[in-house]
Amino acid sequence: MTSGVIRDAGAPGRTRVVSTGRPSWWLMLVALIVGGLITVDLLAGGVLEQIDLRVSRILGGWGLRDSSAYPVVWLVTQLGGRATILIVLAILVAYLAWRRRTWVPLLRVLLALGTLTVGVYAIKYGTGRTAPGHPDELFFHVDGASFPSGHVANAVIMWGVARWLAVEYGLPAQVQRAFWWLSVAGPVATGLAMVSLDFHWVTDAVVGGAVGVLLLGVVHRLDAVVLSRWVRARGRPTA
Repeated sequence: MTSGVIRDAGAPGRTRVVSTGRPSWWLMLVALIVGGLITVDLLAGGVLEQIDLRVSRILGGWGLRDSSAYPVVWLVTQLGGRATILIVLAILVAYLAWRRRTWVPLLRVLLALGTLTVGVYAIKYGTGRTAPGHPDELFFHVDGASFPSGHVANAVIMWGVARWLAVEYGLPAQVQRAFWWLSVAGPVATGLAMVSLDFHWVTDAVVGGAVGVLLLGVVHRLDAVVLSRWVRARGRPTA
C-alpha cells in the first residue's frame, strides 16, 4: 500500500503547457553576479546610489502618493504582497490536497516561505539600507530594511511555486498559463509599482528580483534532494 498522504506526490502532470519554471544554473549565476555587484557598489557609495537618488527625485515630483492613481498603483504592489499570494496558494494547496490527497504542495509552500524569510531578511538586516524619504536622509541605518525589496522577491518565489505546482499536477491549460504570467509579470509589475510610489529604490527592486531567482532555485534544489526523496521513501509499498 501507499500512504494516502503522499499519493500522486511527484507524479508527472497530465498535460504540461508551460515549464515548471525551475531556474537554470546560468540564470542563477547571472542573478548572483548582478545582485553581488549592485550590493558592493551600494555599500561603497558608488554610481548606482546617485542613479537611485535621481530616479527617486523624478518620481517624487510625479506626486503619485497624493494622486487619485495611488489606490490603483498600490493594488499592483500587492501582486508581491505575502497575504495576497498566500490566499491564492492556500486555495491551490487545498484543491490539490482534496483532489490528489497529497500534502506535498503544502510542504513546498512552507519550504519556500522559510527560505524566503531567512534569505531576504538576512540581507535586509545585514545591509540596513533605508527607504526613499528617510527623515535623516541616511542611506544606511541600523533600522533600515529596504534592500532588497521583499515584495519583488516574494513575487518571484511564491508565484514561481504556484506555477510549479499547477504544471506538475497537470491543472487545466488556462490555469497553468495564468500562473506562468503571474510568475513572470507579477515581479516586474510589483517592482515598477513599488518604485513609482517611491517605496523602494530602483536597485532594491532589481536585487529583490535577483534574490528571488536564487532562492527559487534553492527551493527547487532542496525539494529534489530532501523533500522528494523523503516522499518517495514514505511512498514505498509496505509489507
